[in-house]
Amino acid sequence: MRQNDAAFAPAGQIEPDAGRVKLDVQPEQCGWMEQHLDSAVTDLPLLEFVYSSDPLRFELKRTMEKLQAELQPDPGATGYERYLAALDRYMEADGYVWEAEAERTLLQMKLGPELWHMPFETLSGGQKTRAQLARLLVRKPKLLVLDEPTNHLDSDTLLWLEQWLDAYPGTVLFVSHDRAFLDRIATSIYELSAKGGVKYPGGYTKYREQKELERREQEALYRKQQLAREALLESIRMYAEWYRQADRDAGKQSEVKITASYYKARATKHTSRLRAKEKELERLESEAVQKPRDAAQLKVRFETSEFRAQTLLRLEGVRFAWTADGKELLRGLTMAVERGDRLAVLGRNGAGKSTLLKLLIGQLQPTSGAFLRSPQTRIGYFSQELELLAPEETILDSLLAIPDMTQSTARTLLGCFMFGGDDAFRRIGSLSMGEKCRVAFLRLYFSGANLLVLDEPTNYLDVDTRERVEEALERYPGALVLVSHDRYLVRRLADRLLFLPGDGSSELFEGGLAEYEEAVNRRAALTGDPQLAGEIAALELQLARWMAESAGTEEENAALLNKIGQARRRLDELRAQLFG
Repeated sequence: MRQNDAAFAPAGQIEPDAGRVKLDVQPEQCGWMEQHLDSAVTDLPLLEFVYSSDPLRFELKRTMEKLQAELQPDPGATGYERYLAALDRYMEADGYVWEAEAERTLLQMKLGPELWHMPFETLSGGQKTRAQLARLLVRKPKLLVLDEPTNHLDSDTLLWLEQWLDAYPGTVLFVSHDRAFLDRIATSIYELSAKGGVKYPGGYTKYREQKELERREQEALYRKQQLAREALLESIRMYAEWYRQADRDAGKQSEVKITASYYKARATKHTSRLRAKEKELERLESEAVQKPRDAAQLKVRFETSEFRAQTLLRLEGVRFAWTADGKELLRGLTMAVERGDRLAVLGRNGAGKSTLLKLLIGQLQPTSGAFLRSPQTRIGYFSQELELLAPEETILDSLLAIPDMTQSTARTLLGCFMFGGDDAFRRIGSLSMGEKCRVAFLRLYFSGANLLVLDEPTNYLDVDTRERVEEALERYPGALVLVSHDRYLVRRLADRLLFLPGDGSSELFEGGLAEYEEAVNRRAALTGDPQLAGEIAALELQLARWMAESAGTEEENAALLNKIGQARRRLDELRAQLFG
């Protein structure tokens, strides 16, 4: 899905310009998890954040607690009466049952009492997602509306969310650019475009297959209609010429009455055929299939400066710990980034992935150990926070600040990055997160870097733009160090993997994600767990068979997609057990 506003309309936050949004459930039975929350809510402690989903009961609870606090030391008769009246209202609203339900839901979400008094804003990305789901579930919604639920989630939390949504008994409407998540969770995809919306059965992979089939069919029909059009035009030209010739012949034979009548009759016959062909052409053009056109896409090709050395940078025995709490994020890390490397850094949120990237670019210094960088190394850095962008600067001015950049060249390049016309004069601070990401890629485009250090580069990009960025990064001639929860991106780009478990240790794997999964299977067999290895192998074989099956009826196709989704989730669970 390409328009995030799709998630807003069912929640009643936006009124349509035309038509209406009809809900078959009551508004209070809808739960909406949005990306951006009001600070009045995010400043609350976790437990109160969950309570705030029910404003009436939450206000009753606050009033009762305030009156209870006023009972000390001597409230008087009026104070007791006010407190007892508030208590009665709270009990009539099943307040204590509601509190117990909120606490039980938090425990189900693996958010223990030790977190309940922490402000929501201080939680990790994964904890915030769980907290928002807990806040929704206390209301027991029949419809969940989720806006980018996978943003900032680590692999463990993402797996948990997929399993939880799979078991959720209600209906889920969600906007997501995570293609693996769409494959695992979506039973149908609704594509929005300027022309309207189209619903496709299945997840992302099935959607892409159907879109490609539609494109091929449209191209074939367009070519067929073009041939028919050319044939009609040729017939029209031929009949028009015959008519003119017959009309001229009739004029020449005007003295011979019988012969002239013959030529006029022949001209009239050609005229009627000509009119019939013209009407046929009109019908064809009124029903004409448009030539397939590609949607506006990011056009990007990264340049790199010349680099002759083999090693760009090296870490030897590096240790890093924050002085505030002494937490050791890295311990004894030794690694090198070589020319042409494609290194993905993987681990849970808070394990030190972004910290490592900031060490690589020199924003942070190691607590101990050595950090060596070649004098020829030029680094282009993409931060997931996008804090390097100047909000008051226009998009065009940000380009014109580059040496030797002309306005005409800048406008051309902005068009390649989907900033056409007056968009060039928009201030960066007014852009959406996806647009800011494209501006950040503009900076990388001109950096001339031979090493790109990328921290969640595709988080806010739509699916089409993600794929264009992947293609560009795949062709990038320099080295890459990447942190991303986008499994498609890691699978496509990485040829080395660095795992950070979060306890200070690290594990470097020489190979990509596919090779790593194969190694996981082999490790299962070698660690004396043949049952686990056998189940993984059998599931992979069955999954391959199901993926190769051709689609039958719509019901059979839905059942097949459901089996594929369940098999993939089970594979993730089994692989997680090996390293749990």
